[in-house]
Amino acid sequence: MIISASTDYRQAAKRRLPPFLFHYADGGSYAEHTLRRNVDDLRDVALRQRVLKDMSSLSLETELFGEKLAMPVALAPVGLAGMYARRGEVQAARAATKKGIPFTLSTVSVCPIAEVAAAVERPIWFQLYVLKDRGFMKHVLKRAKEAGVKTLIFTVDMPVPGARYRDAHSGMSGKNGPMKRMLQAAMHPLWAWDVGVHGRPHDLGNVSDYRGKPTELEDYIAWLGNNFDPAISWKDLEWIREFWDGPMIIKGILDPEDARDAVRFGADGIVVSNHGGRQLDGVPSTARALPAIADAVKGDLTILADSGVRSGLDVVRMIAMGADTALIGRAFIYALATAGEAGVAHLLELFEKEMKVAMTLTGARTIADLSSESLVSSGIAAINQSS
Repeated sequence: MIISASTDYRQAAKRRLPPFLFHYADGGSYAEHTLRRNVDDLRDVALRQRVLKDMSSLSLETELFGEKLAMPVALAPVGLAGMYARRGEVQAARAATKKGIPFTLSTVSVCPIAEVAAAVERPIWFQLYVLKDRGFMKHVLKRAKEAGVKTLIFTVDMPVPGARYRDAHSGMSGKNGPMKRMLQAAMHPLWAWDVGVHGRPHDLGNVSDYRGKPTELEDYIAWLGNNFDPAISWKDLEWIREFWDGPMIIKGILDPEDARDAVRFGADGIVVSNHGGRQLDGVPSTARALPAIADAVKGDLTILADSGVRSGLDVVRMIAMGADTALIGRAFIYALATAGEAGVAHLLELFEKEMKVAMTLTGARTIADLSSESLVSSGIAAINQSS
């Protein structure tokens, strides 16, 4: 079977995965309005078609934090990615590295930093939360440095967990969660054999390394819940800025004033993001928030964007609206769940082809040529004026 578009991977993943895992990746918070807006608003951004521009020398290459990228795409941090394929973070990192783009490892990955970093030739990125357990934060940052990580993404839009009702229904959480997960695994034998049997250990590698004992799913939910820190502020990041001597990116920016605060703080970059619609439902989509943020801080730091990116066409839209690079999360998880490393590699090939078509037909020979001039003004106005 040939998968012809990234959306097909979602359907394939839904068939292959136990429901608790599919809905953990696929779902959002509350009624999931922002989750849907992320996709719909980005889709509604209209590109300006230009023709007869001699596009024979088109290039997707770009540079980010001193790294050369084959295209302006990075794989976003996704928790528990190692449960979607056998040692899933390793497989996804290999696909990204072979394509010449960054892979970002989540704090709550199944595979620990050392395992993933040792499996690839390109330095991986690492994502960290602000947690009450500062000892864990120092420990994992030390491990990241030892593994050759240079770029740190700091997620700041999770001081409290979002209300993710799908997880309670699916068995990811809740009183009968363990029994539901066991029954679902039995009903999905391909996943059970590939990941359930051969993908062990099923724990949080980075947390287990710190605690000195396995941290499995039930422990993960309890540990993470106890470690969210609603008291965090910019001053809590100062010691990390002093400790971390590589690029530091603040993820979870949706407001221009917060973007200006990131500049004042000394961040090297920001990720314009609403956590894929998984935190506060009702906030603006990234497509709606990005232009004003770019107007406020473009040139002062590097701007990345995620949430709603499902194709290479969406990457082009994000960059035209002011991002330097786009992060993809759910799209690569669906591909990973369906076909492992080969699925992620194929998805990235699709993104590349879609970007080349879009750039050819907008007259943009290089990534630097993509700007607001690549957009139909009425298209972007429709995004910003819609309710």
